[in-house]
Amino acid sequence: MPGGVADRVSDEASGDADSFNAWATTAQRRLLRTAVLLTGDHQRAEDLVQEALVKVALRWRRLHDGHPEAYARTVIVRDNISWWRKHRREVLVEPPERTSLDGTDTAERRLLLDRALAALTPRQRAVVVLRYYDDLTEQATADAMGVAVGTVKSQTHLALRRLAEAAPELAELLGLEEEP
Repeated sequence: MPGGVADRVSDEASGDADSFNAWATTAQRRLLRTAVLLTGDHQRAEDLVQEALVKVALRWRRLHDGHPEAYARTVIVRDNISWWRKHRREVLVEPPERTSLDGTDTAERRLLLDRALAALTPRQRAVVVLRYYDDLTEQATADAMGVAVGTVKSQTHLALRRLAEAAPELAELLGLEEEP
């Protein structure tokens, strides 16, 4: 029976798959950058993005008119928190080397940033990445992490202080140093 209910359902499913594929293609790179900054591990970041895309795909009919990227980012943050809760161990690391930057060497600056982010707790790292890299508001960051806005504020304060201590050159470069 041409033009029946089954054909319409099949056409809707095909349209949903096409719109999801189009969205995933454009969002995947942004989500991967966020996940890499959150985890510091490219392979684990790829796994987190893959899991988030699967969860978005399963809920695509509800999400496609809303904010699927915000949902995917929330999945990434929460799955990362679950991972480090399962695998957390106290690990002693060497303090990062102090280097002086003249503001021109991007690779050195990136390495300095990576070392400084590694000095943060997973929650502090998530707050910094979501607030300053993804440019989310305090409320959106709190929603993504499943915490109160006050927690975001306190973790941001602690993280910025720890970043300034771990990498004073980075603080100077970003204008975070305290004035006398």
